[in-house]
Amino acid sequence: MNTIAMIPARYKASRFPGKLMKILGGKPVILRTYEAALNTNLFDEVYVVTDSDVIYKTIVDANGKAIMSKKEHECGSDRIAEAVENLEVDVVVNVQGDEPFIDTESLTKLIQVFKDDKVHAVDLASLKVQMTAIEEIENPNNVKVITDVNNMAIYFSRSVIPFHRDKEVDVKYYKHKGVYAFRKQALIDFYNTPITPLEAAEKIEAIRYQEIGKKIKMVETTVESIGIDTPEDLEKAINILKDNE
Repeated sequence: MNTIAMIPARYKASRFPGKLMKILGGKPVILRTYEAALNTNLFDEVYVVTDSDVIYKTIVDANGKAIMSKKEHECGSDRIAEAVENLEVDVVVNVQGDEPFIDTESLTKLIQVFKDDKVHAVDLASLKVQMTAIEEIENPNNVKVITDVNNMAIYFSRSVIPFHRDKEVDVKYYKHKGVYAFRKQALIDFYNTPITPLEAAEKIEAIRYQEIGKKIKMVETTVESIGIDTPEDLEKAINILKDNE
């Protein structure tokens, strides 16, 4: 099974423009992420796919592999799909460019889903983490996911799902972490399908996969990722790096 990592990397970011090129421990964030993905030894190849000449040059100058996007894209899946269209690959793992501290354990579990899936019943695998704080559960910025007894996703929503009508029943709430592993064909089918109605309403790309019939296996993790969305996050990351040296 040929498995690659794709790191979608936009230079523009609404909350923290140019964040992927900010310096973290002497290197740009995107290069830190790229090298961390390589060092997991989980992938046959690691690529950065970007719309930015600056990011492309940063990776290539460090002897890394980068692909320039030809089109503007609304989401990471579209950017990755364009990049892998002509590559010989079975499984593609989406690594977040602004998360330089790679969670190797969770990525290993995602890849294992496809190794175990001999009949190709799973099109995608993704991560979920349990939430207990009511503020987290009610926050629409946290995408919630509900699954069946086999951990296959039933639905994703910014609303609180499930609705806890019977308080005597124990209910657990899970947040969807936007880390995916895809079969190549699932990505291509997504790319060739216009935005679907429920996806448009919720602004959640995972829903498009469901609306076109793709099966998503959820893998539970207890690891909260460390993303860089603000200047404050960058300062935290710098301190974490110092502590680990």
